[in-house]
Amino acid sequence: MIVMTPVTPEGDSDPRFGRAPRVAVAEVVDGAVVSWAEHQVDWDVLHDEGTHGAHHARVMTFLKENGVEAVVSAEMGPGMARMLDTAKIPVLLASPGDAKASILAAIADPDGTARGGRLVLPLAHRIDGH
Repeated sequence: MIVMTPVTPEGDSDPRFGRAPRVAVAEVVDGAVVSWAEHQVDWDVLHDEGTHGAHHARVMTFLKENGVEAVVSAEMGPGMARMLDTAKIPVLLASPGDAKASILAAIADPDGTARGGRLVLPLAHRIDGH
C-alpha cells in the first residue's frame, strides 16, 4: 500500500495536511515500511496563492502522480476531506511522534480508537481488512 503523510524535517508527524510544507510517501508491505521518500511540497505557502479549488487540484495531482492509496493525517479542512472522500482515498488517523510509526499504527487502527483518538472526518471509504 502506498501511503502519504505530512512530516517535519525531523521525521515526525506534522499535524497539517493541506498546509504541510513537507510530506512523505511510503510503501507498506506486510506491516513494514519498505520505501520512504520525503518531498518538499511547500503547501503551507502555496495554499494561499490561489483558490481552494486550485490548491485541492495541486494536492490531488501529487497524490495521483505518486500512486497514493491512503493518507495519514491528524487533521484537515472539510473541503480537503470531501475531495479525498470523492476520490475514494481513505484518510487514516495520524499519531504524534515518529511518522513511520504513525503510518503503521494508522493502518493497524484506521480510526484511532485503539490509540485513544478518533477520526472526525465524514469518510465513507475505509481500508477493509486492516
